[in-house]
Amino acid sequence: MYKKDVQLKSKIAYLPVFLFLVFLAVLVLLPVIWMVFSAFKPEKEIISWPPTFFPAALTLENFVAVQNRIHISRYILNSVIYAGGTTLLAVVVNSMAGYAYAFYEFKGKTGLFLLTLATMMVPFQVIMVPLFLVVFKMGMYDSYWGLIIPRVAVAGSIFMMRAAFAGIPKELAEAARIDGLSEFGIFWRIMMPQVKPAAITLMILSINGSWNDLLWPMIITSRTQMRTLANGLALFIGQNTIEYGAAFAGALISLLPMFVLYMIGQKYFVEGMAGAGLKG
Repeated sequence: MYKKDVQLKSKIAYLPVFLFLVFLAVLVLLPVIWMVFSAFKPEKEIISWPPTFFPAALTLENFVAVQNRIHISRYILNSVIYAGGTTLLAVVVNSMAGYAYAFYEFKGKTGLFLLTLATMMVPFQVIMVPLFLVVFKMGMYDSYWGLIIPRVAVAGSIFMMRAAFAGIPKELAEAARIDGLSEFGIFWRIMMPQVKPAAITLMILSINGSWNDLLWPMIITSRTQMRTLANGLALFIGQNTIEYGAAFAGALISLLPMFVLYMIGQKYFVEGMAGAGLKG
């Protein structure tokens, strides 16, 4: 009985904190929820005053307007190729770099790692012009490779994977070498399964970053056929007018895949981020 009273008092003590966190969650989600409802409102209702939170009558005309206004299926395909290709290469490249920093000793290792981390302090806007020139000179302008390759290696991802690999005993690699496994075999078959949460976290961050990337695809592509979904949605914002209904509907279409992705991988995402923070 005493134990139950202690547990009850403990729950009551945490109630204000719980209510505060719920309030913050609602505050953060409120604009998203309003955007979802607005995607099913007529244009007149969206811009009416006073504004309405719930739609008076549900309509799909905004989604029809998106389909008629832009080549959304093509833009979605481009975004899938961009996000999928970037993520596939990012997992391999950043994981191999993190593994090398964690398990191998070589001259200049510390300095090179610090230099890698220093790139995190350089805004993308600073390097986008020289990066564009490099891509253009290599003949990758207005192509999928031009979109993907410059976005593969990320210092933050390398740091996260190094932190994950650093928590694995080096004796595991030594035992695999004694058994005759190749260096790549050790990395891929032994080490990568050990850092599954960090790898899935890297995948989620890479997919989300590429899917929502607006600036780089806008710089490196010029043809309508090469636009990504984020670029396509920007077309609803004109110089003097904004097509609110179509913009909200397109934003909802863009949001849904990332929401499903996070719901599927949230367990590994939280575990991977916590592990990188503790071991880094």
